Amino acid sequence: MFPREKAFPVRTMFHVNKKLKRTLITLFIIAAGVFLCNLLYLMLDYAFNGFIREWFAREFMYMEWISAEEAAEGYYYIHIRWSRIKEVAFKVFLVMIPVLALFMRLVSVIYASWREKQVIRTAGHMINDFMRHDREASEVFPAEYAEISLQMAEIKAAIQRQEQLQKEEAGRKNDLITYLAHDLRTPLTSVIGYLSLLDEARDMPQAQKTKYIHITLDKAHRLEKLINEFFEITRYNLQQILLEKEMVDLHFMLIQLTDEFYPILSTHGNTISLEMQQKAMDGTITEPGDSMTVYADGEKLARVFNNILKNAVAYSYPDTEIKVRCIAGEEMVSITFSNRGKTIPAQKLDAVFEKFFRLDEARSTDNGGAGLGLAIAKDIVTLHGGRITAESVDEVTAFTVELPVWTQ
Repeated sequence: MFPREKAFPVRTMFHVNKKLKRTLITLFIIAAGVFLCNLLYLMLDYAFNGFIREWFAREFMYMEWISAEEAAEGYYYIHIRWSRIKEVAFKVFLVMIPVLALFMRLVSVIYASWREKQVIRTAGHMINDFMRHDREASEVFPAEYAEISLQMAEIKAAIQRQEQLQKEEAGRKNDLITYLAHDLRTPLTSVIGYLSLLDEARDMPQAQKTKYIHITLDKAHRLEKLINEFFEITRYNLQQILLEKEMVDLHFMLIQLTDEFYPILSTHGNTISLEMQQKAMDGTITEPGDSMTVYADGEKLARVFNNILKNAVAYSYPDTEIKVRCIAGEEMVSITFSNRGKTIPAQKLDAVFEKFFRLDEARSTDNGGAGLGLAIAKDIVTLHGGRITAESVDEVTAFTVELPVWTQ
């Protein structure tokens, strides 16, 4: 078999054709300029009936009478005034330099504008082709578009990641709504059933009647919790978080929050400890004064701490302590909530701040809610110019909120 000839690279052909095209355009512009100048000269000379020739003869030529010794008549000898030609040529040259420069500048601007439109149009077609089809960037963009190729590859990858996250989020949301809709039936059926028994058996013993009323009330509370989760999902999609900042006393807020959580903590057998510290410039830790203030939205900040504490109580071991430690520095304040519970796997720890994410895959437990608490907390902290992180090691899970002491 004969060896197959190597195909001429498309990029090389494109590059050569581009250079050839530029050269031809430049030659065409020069030829057109020369042609127009000559045409202009002929038109003016013809229109003014030899005016240019007469002017040239008058300005740059003179005749001298030469007498002939051997003849009665002499003859005229025409001389050219080269000094005058040089003088005029120099003046014309001085005038033509800026005119020519201006003309070339105008031509270059027009060509650059035309070329820019061509490049933008070509790049637009290539970008459209690249974004619409599943093709590699190197297959669509030539070598001279390497920078655009790299940027579009990054943009496309980011869009694909975002689309994948949105699909996963939508999937979790749909699953959650399906589970909620299914779970609503159980307590509702129980409420209707026990209320029907109480309505039909009017002579039911008081002890049994009290028992049924207590069960019905528990099921009604469960039903209320599920309905609230539905409202939380809807409200999150419609809400727009706006901050109303003021000076907030963190010390007072955290003390008040721990007091409000006492009934929930006691039901689960948990306790809570609060530690407030001040960090000096040299790194030493001291006890703070009576107040520790930040410039923030107090209501939104309380919601962040409330969501984190609910999460800590829901996933902590019974009869364990939940620790809250606040360290205030010159520029940042750090609040850490730590509890003892099952270690969260690393792959799930990265996703706890995503919307509709729950650590419990099954809906059989009462832990957690709609999977929005930590997502909302992250949005609020981010709006304050801070950040929220999580770590889980050796059955100790800690959520840390870092906030700037003062932000506009």
